[in-house]
Amino acid sequence: MDESLDTLITNTTLANFLVALTGLLIITIIIRLIRRSIHRYIKDQDNWYRARKAVNILGYITAVIFLAVLYSDMIGGITVVLGMASAGIAFSLREVIISIAGWLTILAGGMFKSGDRVELGGVTGDVIDLGILRTTIMETGQWVDGDLYNGRIVKVANSFVFQQPVYNYSTDFPFLWDEIKIPVKFGSDYTLAREIINRAANNTVGRYAEETQQHWDTMVRKFRIENATTKPMVTLAVSDNWAEFTLRYVVEYKFRRIIKDQLFTEILQDIETHSDKVNLASATFEVVDAPPVKVHLKDHKEKN
Repeated sequence: MDESLDTLITNTTLANFLVALTGLLIITIIIRLIRRSIHRYIKDQDNWYRARKAVNILGYITAVIFLAVLYSDMIGGITVVLGMASAGIAFSLREVIISIAGWLTILAGGMFKSGDRVELGGVTGDVIDLGILRTTIMETGQWVDGDLYNGRIVKVANSFVFQQPVYNYSTDFPFLWDEIKIPVKFGSDYTLAREIINRAANNTVGRYAEETQQHWDTMVRKFRIENATTKPMVTLAVSDNWAEFTLRYVVEYKFRRIIKDQLFTEILQDIETHSDKVNLASATFEVVDAPPVKVHLKDHKEKN
């Protein structure tokens, strides 16, 4: 009797295992076929990425439901075992659990999404994949000047969202304030210099004024923040060596380097056109007269 019962239990366990293995294999094949087929019907890269992630999540959910139904008779015993082992599991898998919690926080809280430019865990770049455990970033900066890709792909654990600040360049306000400084020689026509800088700013970044103002109005309604101006602004300060103009302007975060190049190019060309009135300054050093030094040379014969 006991041998028959053991044989029945063994056969049932083996059968459930084979059914579970077969079911998971079928689910995996179906998910892969769906992932391959959606590429034929969805041409947009962003929509294809979101659809692929949704299919992956659907596959995980389907597999969990399948296993739960298959082993429903054993759920009670499994619950007791997991309850007894929960402390050890939580300690050994704490980083995994925190990363999964970070992933849920990112999705639910809208901290960032794929395509956003962020600074996460000390790494700045564009989010190219948002996984359950890690966020994949195409890095910018480092040995490359400006906000340009350096070709390095970095994977950051999602647990960083609980440990360090997350800087997002593109969520609510996809623009940045940037500045350039133009040193002008003393004695130049400061009014004309200001007009040259303002004209270059209006020609280059003036198109952002209305668009950025709409985004900023939304920010003001959403957060407790001052109603700052998004129009280009030129200020003047005086140092020991020159008069320094500072142009502050709003620019889309992806075109910061390009806009700076266009601004400097137009400003320099315009200043050179009015070189009789405005001149750029540079660091110079004035050599003053040294005090006279008297040297008396004695004749060799006289010394002897």
